Amino acid sequence: MRDPEDAAEQIAGLLDGIVRRQRRASREGFGESVTHGQFRVLRTLDRAEQALRLSELAAQLGIVPRSATSVVDDLEAAGLVARQPDPHDRRATLVDLTPDGRKILTTLREKRRDVMVSQLSRLTAAEQQTLASLLQRLAEE
Repeated sequence: MRDPEDAAEQIAGLLDGIVRRQRRASREGFGESVTHGQFRVLRTLDRAEQALRLSELAAQLGIVPRSATSVVDDLEAAGLVARQPDPHDRRATLVDLTPDGRKILTTLREKRRDVMVSQLSRLTAAEQQTLASLLQRLAEE
C-alpha cells in the first residue's frame, strides 16, 4: 500500500505544476504586465460588484493593507483601477475597476479557461466529471 504522505506530496506537486502552466499560458500576450497578485485584486474587485475600501480589499485578499496599497498603486498606474473618495467617509478611499481593468480581467479569464479546456481535453467526459467532483470535495472547508 502506498504511503499517504508520498501520495500527498505527489498530488501537491502535480497541482502546483498545473497551476503554474495555467498562469503562464493565461499571461501570454500580457508579458509580466499583470502578476498573479494583481489578477487576484482585479478578480476581487469584480466579484464585489462595487468599489471597495482598501482595508476591505486587503481583508478579502487576506493580506495587510500596506500590501494592498502597493498592488493598487501599480494597477492604478496601469489604468486598470481607479481610486475615488468614499462619499460616506472622507478619510477613506474606494477602489474600483476601470473599463480597461474589466477588459483585461475578461481576457485573462478567457485565456485561463482556454488553457484548462485544452488540458482537460485529454480526459473523457466521465473523467472530467470525476475530477471536478473530487476537487470540489477537497475545496470544501
